[in-house]
Amino acid sequence: MDRPPGLSVRLKLTLSYAGFLMVAGVLLIAGVGVFFLGALPDVTNSPAGILDFEDIFRRTYLPAAAGTLGFLLVFGLVGGWILAGRMLAPLTRITDATRLAAKGSLSHRINLEGRTDEFRELADAFDSMLARLEAHVAEQQRFVANASHELRTPLAIMQTLLDVARKDPNREGSDLDERLRVVNSRAIELTEALLLLSRADQRSFDRERVDLSLIAEEATETLLPLAEKHGVAIETSSDVTPTIGSPTLLLQLTTNLVHNAIVHNLPENGTVQIRTAPGPGSAVLTVENTGVQLSPEVVSTLTEPFQRGTERIRTDHAGVGLGLAIVKSIARAHDGTLELSPRDGGGLCVTVELPAAR
Repeated sequence: MDRPPGLSVRLKLTLSYAGFLMVAGVLLIAGVGVFFLGALPDVTNSPAGILDFEDIFRRTYLPAAAGTLGFLLVFGLVGGWILAGRMLAPLTRITDATRLAAKGSLSHRINLEGRTDEFRELADAFDSMLARLEAHVAEQQRFVANASHELRTPLAIMQTLLDVARKDPNREGSDLDERLRVVNSRAIELTEALLLLSRADQRSFDRERVDLSLIAEEATETLLPLAEKHGVAIETSSDVTPTIGSPTLLLQLTTNLVHNAIVHNLPENGTVQIRTAPGPGSAVLTVENTGVQLSPEVVSTLTEPFQRGTERIRTDHAGVGLGLAIVKSIARAHDGTLELSPRDGGGLCVTVELPAAR
């Protein structure tokens, strides 16, 4: 939610403490002044006494009172700032843990020390919620991984049987055999994609220094025959772009983006632009392609599993609808971001921003 900027809670508490101290100081000084006036009745019985009293009150008491109020103001602001900071320190830890959870890290715990109070009850409740969420997500990931593993073997056996039947010279082939083979191949691709998605979500990979420009070149070389076959021109502009991550997963991320850019393109004379460049503390990969006009509403759904913005032009590479979902998962697992935006002339621009290698 977008909110206008305002004063911090710490500053509000500081001003409240200082204001309360100033009011108390004014009341105290006023009370002392009233007491001072009532304690000297004999001095004010003569005109000379009145003049002496007014002179003392004006030259001594009022400057002392003003100095005292100034001291109380400074003391209240400094002391209130320190006191508010100590009081709000647990809230800062809770906020940091919430930001980590929003980025997908559910393993972090606040573990706030001390006796029970409102802040510690809130921290304990948040830790319990994170533990339940982490257990639920882990259970889902295990289910997907186990189901995918269980599906791989029968699908592989079925594919082998279909290949053997297709090559049998004593058996006449049919359209049904070919359709079964295509469907089985897509089921295998879906299973492999689900396994990769589960692996990225679990962040179960080793990290090392990687140059995104080399990754982009490898993905381009792999998919260049597909692009040439369908008349799609690939343009590259790569600077040395170091980052930290898994070379295998980052290659899969880049390959998925380039493959999608080829598949979702114009029927002829389409183009794909691939750029890598270092940013301020980041490594940026951009894949841009021509194609049909896309609305922002459609683009916002493209990273959801099994979502497609348009029908694929290349029906021989239909995919399984998890390409951008896998890209998003891999980018998030590398503490990066994925941004999709429609091009003015049609097509899509995808930007992946990863942390730069130190």
